Amino acid sequence: MLLSATLTIVGDFLVVFHLTRLVWRCWCGLRQFVLSQFWQVDVRTFGQWAVVTGATSGIGKAYAIELARRGLDVVLVSRSDKKLQLVAKEIEDLHGRKTRTIRVDFTDGHRIYPAIAEELHGLEIGVLVNNVGMSISDCFAYFLETPDAEQKITDIVNCNVLSVPQMTRLILPGMVQRGTGLIINISSQAAVRPQPLLSIYSASKIFVTYFSQCLHAEYKSKGIIVQCVAPFMVSTNMTKNVAVSSFVKSAPSFARDALNTVGHSSYTSGCLSHALQVGDTNTLIYGQTVGRRSILTSCLSIVPQDAALTLMPDWVWMSSVFIRKLRNLPKLSDGRACREKEKLSEKEE
Repeated sequence: MLLSATLTIVGDFLVVFHLTRLVWRCWCGLRQFVLSQFWQVDVRTFGQWAVVTGATSGIGKAYAIELARRGLDVVLVSRSDKKLQLVAKEIEDLHGRKTRTIRVDFTDGHRIYPAIAEELHGLEIGVLVNNVGMSISDCFAYFLETPDAEQKITDIVNCNVLSVPQMTRLILPGMVQRGTGLIINISSQAAVRPQPLLSIYSASKIFVTYFSQCLHAEYKSKGIIVQCVAPFMVSTNMTKNVAVSSFVKSAPSFARDALNTVGHSSYTSGCLSHALQVGDTNTLIYGQTVGRRSILTSCLSIVPQDAALTLMPDWVWMSSVFIRKLRNLPKLSDGRACREKEKLSEKEE
């Protein structure tokens, strides 16, 4: 009798615990992706200016325009002076906000940052969006198959990795001094777990994720929000402007939804449809942790017959046999894997 009563108590406790956790998770997901459409942080409280890297196309351009729509002046940073002027004019015409442009190529490494610092001097910068990034190849490939490897490796580290802490180093001190600020770092769902045949790109993006989470923990007590955004597929030039659907967001729509999550989550996939595609409820529910299922398996499961790949365990995903099969996909599917790889690497310069 005593044993039966004890087991009953333990069972009741577990039921209540899991139900409570489920309710909490549902509330967090509801708040992050639904209520955030009506309950938003006023970005103007962070400061007068926003700085956006990789701001001339795709997600970066969409963030710049959306921040201007919400009342901020915008500093656009990218490598094409012509595109910078076009985006600046678009923002001024649409929303009447001030703009400044800084033309730099982030693949040039550390030598560009003194010039950026000089251009930013004296501005009250409330928001920094570290968006600039690049992919390393057009197809699934072994590390030693990287084209022009010596230069390409340096370029992707300079662009995807070095740019994030260096831009943060320039702008964070002013935020700390004022006791408020927002830093948004664009990562990728390619970083949720190791990605064989995308090794450098995947590793560069997990740096962004970990750096963001560490920085948020260090500076949230000083009034600074650091948010890591890890999107799925967004229709941009980098993704060959793949058709917008229920699961593929347009860049403006994604930026609007992602900015709504500010203040509700320090780690987000940006929108509800992307969270549902990750294949792990951590991203949708907690908003603080990185899920275990990868964007790549989801990319390959866009067609229904491949949907089972999203359930693939890690030991299969990391096996030599599966990697060889994946590497041969371009030969089997007339370049489909290349196209999916391009969709995966959605950041713009």
